[in-house]
Amino acid sequence: MQGLRRIVLDVLKTHEPKLTDLALKLCNLEGVDGVNITVHEIDKSTENIKITIEGNMLNYEEIRKVVESMNGVIHSIDEVAAGKKIINEVKTPQDRKYF
Repeated sequence: MQGLRRIVLDVLKTHEPKLTDLALKLCNLEGVDGVNITVHEIDKSTENIKITIEGNMLNYEEIRKVVESMNGVIHSIDEVAAGKKIINEVKTPQDRKYF
């Protein structure tokens, strides 16, 4: 059976709990092979982070529950990959930015 293989989330969370704790809790979910968290912005009381999760048969609802239990709010789902393999985005001429 095929399922979700990669989910990229834009999340706002408080400074506590620590990012390392969030990453480890997400890694413990069934089907998760790896978690990457990148900090994009920090202010006095919050962190804006990008969470990339890869695995096989990822369960978005379980991921959402963990993020929320760790004082996070999902702003958006920025990328989803599903199927037998992950297809990485390919740049095309239309993706060029003109300045």
